[in-house]
Amino acid sequence: MTACVGQLFTDGQRLFKATSRPRSSRRLISTGLKTIASSLPENAVPPLRIGTRGSRLALAQAHELRQRLAAAHRQDPEHFQIEIVRTTGDRIQDRPLAEAGGKGLFTKELDSALIEGHIDIAVHSAKDLPTILPEEIGIIGYLPREDIRDAWISAKADSPGALPQGAVVGTASLRRAAMVKRLRPDLSITLLRGNVETRLDKVMRGEVDATLLALAGLKRLGLADRLTSILDTEDFVPAVGQGAIAITGRSDDAQAASLLAPILDAPTGIALKCERALLRILDGSCRTPIGGSARLDGSELALHAIILRPDGSAFFETRSSGPQSEAERIGEDAARALLAQAPKGFLEA
Repeated sequence: MTACVGQLFTDGQRLFKATSRPRSSRRLISTGLKTIASSLPENAVPPLRIGTRGSRLALAQAHELRQRLAAAHRQDPEHFQIEIVRTTGDRIQDRPLAEAGGKGLFTKELDSALIEGHIDIAVHSAKDLPTILPEEIGIIGYLPREDIRDAWISAKADSPGALPQGAVVGTASLRRAAMVKRLRPDLSITLLRGNVETRLDKVMRGEVDATLLALAGLKRLGLADRLTSILDTEDFVPAVGQGAIAITGRSDDAQAASLLAPILDAPTGIALKCERALLRILDGSCRTPIGGSARLDGSELALHAIILRPDGSAFFETRSSGPQSEAERIGEDAARALLAQAPKGFLEA
């Protein structure tokens, strides 16, 4: 038994390290990892420690991952332990995250817990992941993606266009704020932080006239009945990674990667490779309103991307497509097309 598990771990290391090889070699990796995971004896499945933020939404995502792992390996869900890690982003509620350091505020404590060995994998909303991760950490993959659209919540209007003149929309997202202002320059935007339930309650109490939230989050929390309407992606291009659950791990941990392989979703991984390539070239952060949504149709991948000024007064968008095998190039080409359209310094404005 020990020799069997040891050999599987050695094979896993070899396959995981292969991610640094040319793209033509990488196509074999996913299949190889799935073979390793499926050949593990049932009683040899190691108990992964799953790190997550402590919000209800973050815990819902961690529990979804745990249930999928348990089903794939025929284990009791309790075999995989959930560890709550409080992040800097969770503690900051009084100002926009852009003023406090950006996206890494939701990941750096989880990164540290991984590097120090306190957890084995970390679960994230993919849209919260920075474009550049610590050298010791990599994205192992993604669960099947939920609905990518934004939801509109208001007791006063069923869409942004129906709000009265000068109404107040609350959001913590620069992207959503810019897109609202692009459609309705007269509307006022105010900061709205807190968990999903808190934001919904503030709308119902009339503290703001409306807000926008990710439909995926509402669905995962069983709160989709609280939305007023679903916004079209042509007007409200989703954030990069919206609706996807990402799993990160230590770059040298082939065992964790092989255990996760059976539950990872290849189409989501392809779309996210494209979207994150877009973001990497644009050097997007929480200070930049950027939307990017990639969709697979058979073997063809299509990307719709947009950059905006924070006040919505100017924007540039582009579409790019090609075979799914060129996902990264499609994202990079779209980013360069946007940079070619926009005046110098647009992303720093």
